Amino acid sequence: MASNPMQRKARNSFLLGMLVMLLIAGVIIAFLFIQLMNMNRQQREAQASMVNVLVLKSDVKSGQVITNDMLTQLPVSSTLVPANATSDVNVINNYALQDVSGNPVSTNYNEETGEATLSIRIDDRDYELYQDETTGNYFINRNNQEEYIELNSVPIVAKVDMRANTVITTDLLSKADSMVQDDLRQQEYNMVILPTDLTSGDYIDIRLMLPSGQDYIVVSKKEVSLPSVDGIESSDTIWINLTEDETLHMSCAIYDAFRINGAKLYATKYTEAGMQTASTPTYPVNESTSALLESDPNILEDAKNEIRQRYNSGNSSTLRNDYINNVINSQGDQSQSNLETNMQDSITNSKNARQEYLESLAAPATTTTE
Repeated sequence: MASNPMQRKARNSFLLGMLVMLLIAGVIIAFLFIQLMNMNRQQREAQASMVNVLVLKSDVKSGQVITNDMLTQLPVSSTLVPANATSDVNVINNYALQDVSGNPVSTNYNEETGEATLSIRIDDRDYELYQDETTGNYFINRNNQEEYIELNSVPIVAKVDMRANTVITTDLLSKADSMVQDDLRQQEYNMVILPTDLTSGDYIDIRLMLPSGQDYIVVSKKEVSLPSVDGIESSDTIWINLTEDETLHMSCAIYDAFRINGAKLYATKYTEAGMQTASTPTYPVNESTSALLESDPNILEDAKNEIRQRYNSGNSSTLRNDYINNVINSQGDQSQSNLETNMQDSITNSKNARQEYLESLAAPATTTTE
């Protein structure tokens, strides 16, 4: 049956609309397909550019020792990490190497091969370190001869404060000032005047200031731990690790501080412990302590040599006699009275702090019934 012009016009309009709709749908589908292909390509490129790097698990403070358990691997885009970032913890461990004489070992990167080699600086000259495949020992070639090198690992510390997930590079780390020595012991002191904002993990110098204005460094750059009782850190007691010679220096300084009315034994904080080197102690010990330092079998020979260098110049005895001894002598009997009073106060404070600590340990086990 023939359709009238109005029906034909309506049918043609419908077909035209359907055609336009199909064209628009085709364009949209094609656009979405291209976008999807681009997204897949970008994802493949992003995955291809991902590299594993070492990052911190938690926040660290400047000067805090970095250990392997504080690090973890995370995949990060290579465009977002420094060129000297690494995923190999051995690279960090190698950075902490030095020989027994304190000559530093450096890690050298080959950007083309991605391999790292070691070199050591001896007498202002760099030598490449080789490892004997049989024994695992390290050696250098000097004067056409193999010379074996005994290596030690020193602690590495954070140069600056760092947040968790910070990507680790050797530029953010530095070597600690000294290795752990056989004569290192934890000592507790409660007679040192502490900075108001001191917290565990800070580094300090302990200094002795006399009423005449002289100010001496007794021990330098020591990490502090504050004992905690019921979750509250002690306000007057610190724990620090000292070698035998440093312990004797502290004992002598405490003796002087207690005898001299107006003397102050106090601590000063390092502002950026990871970047600042330890200061040189300047405190001149008394004659009896000096003799003990020389004869004490617990003091390592390297430390004895350093002490001899420091005190055999003649300036030490002059400083001692002209300033410290003069002040002690001028106070006469009062000096001995000060010593006895202050020593007794220190003993009492130690006993009270110990008792509070033990009570805090027993408190959680105590239960009450109604």
